[in-house]
Amino acid sequence: MFELLHDYDRRLEWDTLLRDARLCPGWSRAQLHATSVCTGRWYLGGIALKTEYVSFRPPAVAAVKMLNRPPFFEKFAATMLHRDTADGGSSVEYIYQFTARPRWLRWLLHPVMGAFFRWETRKRLLSLRRHFALREGRGD
Repeated sequence: MFELLHDYDRRLEWDTLLRDARLCPGWSRAQLHATSVCTGRWYLGGIALKTEYVSFRPPAVAAVKMLNRPPFFEKFAATMLHRDTADGGSSVEYIYQFTARPRWLRWLLHPVMGAFFRWETRKRLLSLRRHFALREGRGD
């Protein structure tokens, strides 16, 4: 699963948030210090985040931090934790942190953006689960 999550050629097969995902020039695969640009779907504002892998330890952990300053984001970082489960499967935990901008609107933006990220994270992880189930012929 770790490989699929960080395979930018296949990311859009399962990622419901994005309309584009690519590694930046000079990088052929995800790895420590690699940079990427992920662009949200139009109905979500089409915001592009440029990130750098600040941790990359297959098959367990990958973490990114935002490098650019797109609308509404002062800071953004995410960690993906991958674990094998006792039944032979695996689990993914997605932890994110963000700071909204402009500062004077944070009182409004943080709860709205937080609700959106919770909803979208559940949706993305369910899509990933379905993608793997179909690949393995389980269809669940």
